[in-house]
Amino acid sequence: MIASTLVSMRGCTMQAGCEAVGLAHSSYYYHNQRQNVSQLLSDLQQEAGKHPTYGSRRLTHQLRRGPYRYRLNRKRIQRLMRQNGLLRLVKRAKCHTTYSQHPYPRYPNLVAGLEIIRPEQVWVSDITYIRLGQGFVYLAIIMDVFNRAIRGWNLSRILDTSLSLTALQAALALYIPEIHHSYQGIHYAAKEYVDQLNQYHVQISMAAQGMPEENGYAECLMRTIKEEEVELSDYNGFADARR
Repeated sequence: MIASTLVSMRGCTMQAGCEAVGLAHSSYYYHNQRQNVSQLLSDLQQEAGKHPTYGSRRLTHQLRRGPYRYRLNRKRIQRLMRQNGLLRLVKRAKCHTTYSQHPYPRYPNLVAGLEIIRPEQVWVSDITYIRLGQGFVYLAIIMDVFNRAIRGWNLSRILDTSLSLTALQAALALYIPEIHHSYQGIHYAAKEYVDQLNQYHVQISMAAQGMPEENGYAECLMRTIKEEEVELSDYNGFADARR
């Protein structure tokens, strides 16, 4: 009742309105803060329900966007999620797709600190697994860093060099990058793959061994695919996963 009275007092400042009804300024702010927290929690629960695989970082970004437009930091969302049982458990990968113990040459990281200002300046690549009812299939993707466009991809039942090479060939059929960046695994260091890049005069760049953050653009892409599609789906088989 007091709060609605204050709002309806046209021409009065909040301070004058509080004085008129004998309300301390701090009490008014406290009342509004409780209302805001209640609404924030309701909106947080709604977004968490729509995006069950999102953690605090992504939910914070969602609440900063329209229609909410909250001005808040991630720590506050983490606290609310913890208090209300909304924190999700981190799933650990059970299938390894990286094999870095091979005899092929390694290449230096050419993209560390590089300003990306145009399309086809840097492509990044990565491989992940997708669980089916029985067994796994494997996905190789190449992405343009500047515009986040997928330049090539391939899904295969077999985790061999043809998985990544087929994705590369599909990408090179339409575009040619200045730099191709990947991790040091055999799928990107193998002679057939490197020869294909050299044929198109593409510079080869690799993340340091044991430093997945140096291939962060590709890692983030794969995480998005996993969280927003794969983990929310039950594929009946290879053809279903490919669709």
